Amino acid sequence: MPFDFGKTYPSARLPLFARNIVSTSHPLAAQAGLHIMRQGGNAVDAAIAAAAAMTIVEPVSNGLGSDAFCILWDGQRLHGLNASGPAPAAWSPQYFHRKYGDAAKTPPKRGFDAVTVPGAVAAWVALSERFGKLPFADLLEPAIEIAERGYLVPVVVQQKWLAATAELQSLPGFAQNFLPWGRAPQVGELFRFAAAARGLKAIAQSRGQAFYCGEIAQALEKFSAEHGGSLTARDLADYRPEWVEPIAKSYRGYTLHEIPPNGQGIAALIALGIVSHFDLASLPVDGVAAQHLQIEAMKLAFADVYRYVADPRCMDITPEQMLDDAYLASRAKLIDPKRAQDFQAGNPVKGGTIYLSAADESGMMVSFIQSNYMGFGSGVVEPSFGISLQNRGHGFSTDPAAANRANLVAPGKRPFHTIIPAFLTQAGQPVMSYGVMGGNMQPQGHMQTLVRMLDHGQNPQTACDAPRWRYNAGLSINAEGTMAPQTVQGLQELGHQPEVINDSYQDFGAGQFIWRMGDPAVEGYLAASDPRRDGQAVGF
Repeated sequence: MPFDFGKTYPSARLPLFARNIVSTSHPLAAQAGLHIMRQGGNAVDAAIAAAAAMTIVEPVSNGLGSDAFCILWDGQRLHGLNASGPAPAAWSPQYFHRKYGDAAKTPPKRGFDAVTVPGAVAAWVALSERFGKLPFADLLEPAIEIAERGYLVPVVVQQKWLAATAELQSLPGFAQNFLPWGRAPQVGELFRFAAAARGLKAIAQSRGQAFYCGEIAQALEKFSAEHGGSLTARDLADYRPEWVEPIAKSYRGYTLHEIPPNGQGIAALIALGIVSHFDLASLPVDGVAAQHLQIEAMKLAFADVYRYVADPRCMDITPEQMLDDAYLASRAKLIDPKRAQDFQAGNPVKGGTIYLSAADESGMMVSFIQSNYMGFGSGVVEPSFGISLQNRGHGFSTDPAAANRANLVAPGKRPFHTIIPAFLTQAGQPVMSYGVMGGNMQPQGHMQTLVRMLDHGQNPQTACDAPRWRYNAGLSINAEGTMAPQTVQGLQELGHQPEVINDSYQDFGAGQFIWRMGDPAVEGYLAASDPRRDGQAVGF
C-alpha cells in the first residue's frame, strides 16, 4: 500500500513516567539504550548505545565523524565533557588564503577543509571508562545490528536526506554511502549501512583505538590526502577529550548548567540572567510582551557570545566576567518593552545535531549531544568504514581583522561550537537533563522551554510542544507556524521582522527532556520527546 506521509493531522504527545528512561530523536536509538539498561547497564551505558545507534538511524544530523559534549550527574555531582575536536596541525589563516583567496573569511562549508578532528568516539570511550558498567563492546552491538540489518527510513529524516542530496551528492564518498540507488531513500524504504557496521565493529573491538590510532585513522589520513585535505593520523592520535567544570546561572530558585566555551551554552545563561530582571510570570505565556522580552535578552546574549566566545585558551574575556550579575543587570536596562532593537556587544568588566538524555533508578542522569553540524556535515564520507565527517572547521574565522579575533583558526585550536547539552539543579540536587538541538536555536530553545516550565508551570512535554521563535540577526526572527497570528502581529508592531516558517525541524530545533520526580527508585522521572522529529521517550 503506497501510504501518503505528507498529510497529517495535529497530534499531541503525552509525558512518559518511568524509573529508567532514554529519550532520543529516533525510536530505535531510544530502544537501543533501553535494551542496554535491561542488560544491567546504567544511564551512561544507555546513552553511549543510543548515541552509537543515532549515527546510523539519523545520518542527516550526526555520524561516526561527529563531535560531542556531555553533562552528567553521577549520583553525587555534575561532570562536564568537551569532546569537540581541534584544527589539524596544517591549518592557519595562510593555509586557507592560499587555497581560497584573501577574500575568504571562514573555512569552506563542505569538503575536507571543513573537517576538524572528530571527538564523538572519544567521548563514548571516556564516558564508558569513567562511569560505565558494561563492557564497551556490548554498548555498540545494537547499532551494529541496525547498520547490518537496516531500518525503514522515517518521515522527518527522509525529508532532510532528500533536501541535502543536491548539494552533497558530488562530495567524496557521499553518494556511495547515502545514495544507494542513486537517490535518497524514500519514506519506509530499507536502508543498510554496511560500511558503518564495519567501523562500529572496529571501534568496539579496540575500545576506540582503531579510530584514533589504528586502521580507521590510517584510512581517514589516506582518504583526506586523496581529496586535498590535511587531516592526518597524527592529528587523530594526538586528540584527547577534556573533562570540564560546567558553568552555571541561577534562575527562579533553580540553577542552569552549561558546558563552558568553546561552546555557546553561555548564551542561554546570559539570556536567563537578563530576563531574571523582568516579571515574566505575570505576563501571558504566549503573549507578545513575554516573547518580546525573551527575544531582546537573546539578542543581547548573542551579541556578546559572537564577539568573545572561542577556545577558552584564546579568549580575553572570561565566562565569569560575561555572567557577572551587575553586568547582566546593566544589559537588562537596555531592553525597551515597547520596541525591538539591534544590539551590539557590551564590555564585560575585565577580570544539524542529535540530542539525547538518559536516566536510571540509581539516580544517574546524562545530558548528551553529538553533531555533524550542518546536516550531514562536511558531506565527506570515508567509504571503507562509513565515517561521515563533521564540518566544524567552518566555525573558525580566517580573517585576522574579524571582531572576534579569539576565534581565528590555528593548529590544534578548537572552533566556536554550537552544540550544547544542559542540566538543571535545585539546591545542589539534580532536577532535569535536557537539550534543544539546532544550530543557534539551541540556547534559544534552552531559555524558551525553561521559562515556560519555571515561570509558567508548563510540564516539560507542553513546554517542548509549544511554538517557538528563533532570532537570526538584526531585527529578523523566525516564528513557528503554530504561533498565534496575533502574537506574530504584535511582535511585528514592536519592530521585529518576523517570518513565519512551517519547517519546524530546520528552524526551531528539537528537544529531549527528563525531569526527576523524586527518589528515582520510587517515583522515577517524567520524560518528554519533541514532536518536531521522529523521536520517542521510552522507559521501564
